Amino acid sequence: MNLLLISNSTNAGEEYLRYPLTAIGDFLGGVREVAFVPYAAVTFSYAAYEAKVQARFDELGIKVSSVHRAKDPRRMIREAEAVCVGGGNTFALARKMQEQGLMRAIRSKIASGAPYVGWSAGSNVACPTICTTNDMPIVQPESFRAIGAVKFQINPHYLDANPEGHAGETREQRILEYIEANPRRWVVGLREGCMLHMHDGSLDLVGPRPARIFRKGVETFEVKAGDDLAFLL
Repeated sequence: MNLLLISNSTNAGEEYLRYPLTAIGDFLGGVREVAFVPYAAVTFSYAAYEAKVQARFDELGIKVSSVHRAKDPRRMIREAEAVCVGGGNTFALARKMQEQGLMRAIRSKIASGAPYVGWSAGSNVACPTICTTNDMPIVQPESFRAIGAVKFQINPHYLDANPEGHAGETREQRILEYIEANPRRWVVGLREGCMLHMHDGSLDLVGPRPARIFRKGVETFEVKAGDDLAFLL
């Protein structure tokens, strides 16, 4: 499978999709059009989301066609050169994808080698489940099951910070709860500005920050770009 799983769309003070754009362009080299899944959008329309991504992909010379316009979204996925899934609310995204049968359609498509790009919620749904999202469950999907393109879980936007005066759980504590309940699953805390690139049977961390790795029974550790991530495969 050929996957580019991005932690976040936008770094502080930058334009939308500015920092990962070169990586996306390299990854989608030769692709003329992508099928875009906009269903993580909640406070703005799918059409507005499509236009927002298109404005950035214009720089790559790639047309963005949203599945919300298709009479048969699954067929659109089957016929696509590549698939992109945008960020937003993971629960809203999962529910709509499940309603339209897109989880299975995308899994079949990328299993054939088609490129997949996801950022934030779009990275969450590439995992076996959406259980390591940071999002509020504003709607109820059919299940927590996702595409399952990778065997591990991703926590996008992973933060180390524990704000002053905050007595609640940290992000790390929440992930430790997850692995306690799911002891066979690895979790990658993917910090902002970073992405995972899966290609030719290998997995690479791309970006300036290390990723934090969690699994029950294993002391939490960090990996950096260039480290061997084969254990996640």
